[in-house]
Order: sequence, then structure tokens, then C-alpha cells
Amino acid sequence: MAIANTLAGRLSRMNSQFEIIRHPYSLSSMATAQAAHVPGNRLAKTVLLEDQAGYVAAVIPSNHHLRLSEICEQTGRDLVLAHEDEIREVFKDCDLGAIPPVAMSYGMPTYVDECLMEEPEIWFEAGDHEELVHMQRDQFMALMSDAQRGRFSHRMM
Repeated sequence: MAIANTLAGRLSRMNSQFEIIRHPYSLSSMATAQAAHVPGNRLAKTVLLEDQAGYVAAVIPSNHHLRLSEICEQTGRDLVLAHEDEIREVFKDCDLGAIPPVAMSYGMPTYVDECLMEEPEIWFEAGDHEELVHMQRDQFMALMSDAQRGRFSHRMM
């Protein structure tokens, strides 16, 4: 599978400068970081949440855990982890578990953890389990300009 069409469209509209990095097939964000030789704090992972009003995406470093209570407080919503079978309908151009952080392009509110904005460069899923997008911080910040920012994750021990 190539880069997700929705992501490719956003990258083009935002005139993003990036490169595609291929890596051995992996299913988890930490395994992806290892396979691609990327520091876990620089690999963005997208966690999908839901409530009766719909979906919300939280973008955090792959070596972090989401603090659900803090994202709920920030959004003012009673969110839970989204069910994977329903996610397929929203992210039709992505493999399950390889969702890029640009969830706003899929029509949902998106929140990005501030700690990602402190890194000089960021990698993230391109829509499959074998390719990552790599870009500099300023390019990532521009790409995520429609997302709200906050602190709602903590580093895993």
C-alpha cells in the first residue's frame, strides 16, 4: 500500500517538505520505531477515542501513554478508546493501526501533545505498516496547524 490518499492530499495542499522512509513490516508503534531506527519520542502515534458525539484523535509520541483523564478534561468530553472495527470505516485508505496524525483531514477533532513539538524532527505512519513520513518540526507544526495542542501523555518507564 502506498501513502494514504487523504494524507497525500494534505501534504500537497500544505506544500509540506518530507521524505518517505520504508521499514520492515511492524504492527506496534514501538516495533515500528525499532524497525525504522527512530527514537520513540520522535515517532508520532495516533490514538483514536470516541464518545456519543463521535471520534477524537490524540497524537502522542510512541513511547508515551495517553492520560485519558487529561484529554477528557481538555476536550470536555467523556472519551473512551475507539473500537477498531468502526475505525476502518473512517480511515478507509489506511491499514488498521497505521493511522497518520492528520485526523482533522478525516473530519475529526485532533489534539497533538506539546512534547512532540519540542523534537527537532518527527516521523509518523503514512497509512500502512511499512512506510513512515519524516519531516522537520516546523513542517510538522504547519501540517498540524488545525490541531489543538496540549499535554495529555506521559513517557513509559
